[in-house]
Amino acid sequence: MPFPLKTQGKKPILMFMMKKLILILVIASCVLLSMYADNGDSLSLGVHAAFGGRYDDLRMCVGSPPGVKGGPIGEIYLDIRIPAGPMSSLTVNLPVMRPILFAAAFKMLQFEPQVTWEYTLTGPGSLETLIGGGLGVSLHYGPDYTSSMEDPGESFFAAGPFFSGSVGLVLAGASGTWMPGIKLFYTPLFSSGRSIGTVVGGVAELHFLGPER
Repeated sequence: MPFPLKTQGKKPILMFMMKKLILILVIASCVLLSMYADNGDSLSLGVHAAFGGRYDDLRMCVGSPPGVKGGPIGEIYLDIRIPAGPMSSLTVNLPVMRPILFAAAFKMLQFEPQVTWEYTLTGPGSLETLIGGGLGVSLHYGPDYTSSMEDPGESFFAAGPFFSGSVGLVLAGASGTWMPGIKLFYTPLFSSGRSIGTVVGGVAELHFLGPER
């Protein structure tokens, strides 16, 4: 039986809690960076952009008409890549575009940080392919897919695990590394008093990693 969670009248509290969570994740990433820098281990900082589409039978998509389940998706991430072996690494992907844009323009939150394990496969010549699997969390606060910007419904909180798989090419250069690729993802979303939401989709990605420190 779903536990009661009424969001009406508690929007400022929920938004405050979510902003605190984002701040904690950013601070934790900075601490992680400091630890590796102090230990002399190499790491790379980078960014990547992802654009594509998704099916989403729970949340409102600001790029779709009311009643449409899903729509276009775009995000820009800060990446912290930590070596985890000769041919593998762990990358912390912190989204920065949607959390800021949605909070400022739409009074909503969609925040999906994740950690991606990546493995490099060496092909003919100097060609390298990167495959990866990611695990993260998806956090939502806002109305459902039947809402519109002009007539939003009641906002609610939803959360769930974020699973992804990716593949791309590694194009290394003197100033950094470019990695074009694609990613597929799936998220079950849980919210009190609602059926489990299903989010599935795919994006084209372009990563840039700076030189190792």
